[in-house]
Amino acid sequence: MDQAYPGTLQRWLTGPRVAGLPVPSEMPPPKLSFEFFPPKNEALEQSLWAAIRRLEPLGPRFVSVTYGAGGTTRTRTHDTVARLAKETSLTPAAHLTCVGATTAEVDEVARAYLEAGVRHIVALRGDPPAGASQYTPHPGGYAQAEDLVRGLRRIGDFDISVGAYPETHPAAASASADLDFLKRKIDAGATRAITQYFFDTDIYLRFIDRCAAAGITVPIVPGILPVSNFSQVKKFSAMCGASVPAWMGKLFEGLDEDAETRRMVSAAIAAEQVRLLQANGVDEFHFYTLNRADLTYAIAHLLGARPKAA
Repeated sequence: MDQAYPGTLQRWLTGPRVAGLPVPSEMPPPKLSFEFFPPKNEALEQSLWAAIRRLEPLGPRFVSVTYGAGGTTRTRTHDTVARLAKETSLTPAAHLTCVGATTAEVDEVARAYLEAGVRHIVALRGDPPAGASQYTPHPGGYAQAEDLVRGLRRIGDFDISVGAYPETHPAAASASADLDFLKRKIDAGATRAITQYFFDTDIYLRFIDRCAAAGITVPIVPGILPVSNFSQVKKFSAMCGASVPAWMGKLFEGLDEDAETRRMVSAAIAAEQVRLLQANGVDEFHFYTLNRADLTYAIAHLLGARPKAA
């Protein structure tokens, strides 16, 4: 891994740009994947499918659909993923968790995905259901994501992604224990890891160095979150263990009532973050779209992604 460009976007505020950083035209477009969440009602379903159709021409490697805490969106997730497989040119990936179901129930969902032509699963432990302060394995269910990965491997030849946490999962005893959990998920049969979002490129680069030292050789795909609402991201990040650097607050300063400028700043931040990672040899990125297609599309365009020929 080339560490010649260890800088972050803080340089926008505190110093010169990284010497020798390639201009966009010198970089090949990165490989992209997108994450959506299932709709809660008919109006949101229309918005979701408008977002999907907007991003489909960019030809992402896959698109994932999230799964609510405690399996609360199980049916909506399955319906969305099945429709993606049937009606679009996209490769869908379904989130599946251990929460709120027995192994037999989870296996039934996995087999239903196989029948629908879905071969990619994002296997996660899952968040505690509403009202629960901590995760408790379901009686008779898969206890952890590594157990779910093994179960999926018994059912079929899935392409399995798992989660990774560059800044350590909030429930982990330590960073080394968290890395051990990731290694066990990979050893159980996962084919890639997708990271929690982060904003400082150094955090990710140090993390993949630690992964390599631990013998993890599968792709560790960085998760990118375009920030359209800085206040909300600060609150959510405090719960999920992702740090929000001070320089980002300065970039969004004074824009609480200016949504259009916030979107412009967001696109510039995310595009520069990806370019810095590309300069360090990273060529694949997973975008948390929050079902907002126009912002993600603009960022992808800045990175050189263009609609594929029909």
